Amino acid sequence: MRFAIKTRPEHTTWQQLRDVWVAADQFEIFESAWHWDHFYPLTGDMQGPNLEAWTTLGALAQATSRIRLGCQVTGMIYRHPAVLANMAATTDIISNGRLELGIGAGWNEMETAAYGIDLYPLKERFDRFDEGTQAIIALLTEKVANFDGKYIKLTDAYCNPKAVQTPHPPITIGGKGPKRTLRAVAKWAQQWNVIVANPDEWKPLKDVLVQRCEEVGRDVSEITCSVNVRIDPDSPLDKAVAAAAAYGEAGVDLVVMNLPLDAPPSVLEPLAKALAPLA
Repeated sequence: MRFAIKTRPEHTTWQQLRDVWVAADQFEIFESAWHWDHFYPLTGDMQGPNLEAWTTLGALAQATSRIRLGCQVTGMIYRHPAVLANMAATTDIISNGRLELGIGAGWNEMETAAYGIDLYPLKERFDRFDEGTQAIIALLTEKVANFDGKYIKLTDAYCNPKAVQTPHPPITIGGKGPKRTLRAVAKWAQQWNVIVANPDEWKPLKDVLVQRCEEVGRDVSEITCSVNVRIDPDSPLDKAVAAAAAYGEAGVDLVVMNLPLDAPPSVLEPLAKALAPLA
């Protein structure tokens, strides 16, 4: 099994977030670190602080040297795909090739309503997501990108300099929609991340992904399957470790351990030791 951590950029400070990622960089068992892409907190006081994802990610790329890093996941509705492609390329350069490019269709009505960002009807949102993903890949891989979609158009478009990783930083697509999301995973992703309650909920979704891969002629083994396990600060650490082990037995490749809010760097050493027998 493989492991990662995830921090919550809400109700915290840059210094606290940075210190945890710098500490995680020292434990090889954690192959990657993630946070989310939102402008408002998701828990507690919705008017409280929440650090912006990509500017924070660029700074964390500079502050670390080994661990891979990404957003779980970037809402496509928040930034034009061409802008996001340039952000991804630059962040990959800053990190010397450690970016995981997490993307999703977006969902947070509270943020979009407050900021005047269009949260399109579900079908259109996923149509835009599909076009945006293809446009991002084109910009990251082609010298001159052209794309003529219904919503996204690129005309002799450049994204320079290119990312360090080739053909592009690995794409993580998050979500569990069996028709649109898992088909997009089968077509374009190197990792699929889903938040589920337990392995019994995950297994049927994996079966659907296998089917979607067969439909597009893709080997499902090319896709890392990841899930999140939340560490409850009020419960023994063994409970979260046992949950991670159960996912491993079900066939999950990567378990992302969600750290408690404002967890200090000192939580990482006991977590690494507890997970070591499963690695």
